Amino acid sequence: MSAAQSDPKAQIVGVWKLVSVMYEDQESKTLTPVLGENPKGYQIATPDGRWLALATPLSRAVPKTDQERAQAFVTMIAYSGRYRIEGNRITTKVEVAWNESWVGGEQVRTISFEGDKLFIESPPMSHPNFNDRMVRVIVVWQRDEAL
Repeated sequence: MSAAQSDPKAQIVGVWKLVSVMYEDQESKTLTPVLGENPKGYQIATPDGRWLALATPLSRAVPKTDQERAQAFVTMIAYSGRYRIEGNRITTKVEVAWNESWVGGEQVRTISFEGDKLFIESPPMSHPNFNDRMVRVIVVWQRDEAL
């Protein structure tokens, strides 16, 4: 294993394609594929510490009404900011987000790598897209070598 492969700071850099987003309900421990079985999205980490993540379900309809626009809003996750890595933890200082309450705060996640996959897990948190229930978010990304 090369130094870059064992260093999370070097390993995280790149473009990652979304594989899955699971919410683990902290009360029941039920896993829910909150964006469906085949979500779409990308996560980009630059060498200078910029983070961008966007995730949506595979088949969202084009919204035409206010109600449909509101539904489209709650069927996505998007945020960006500066990130830092300490051990197996990544912390993003959120500068812009689909959920305005995240702006100015920090999103702390645990990261691990397995082959070309990146696993990101949140601590238990109240999530706005899951009726504010306490969930642990488990996201799997695959390195996008196409770019």
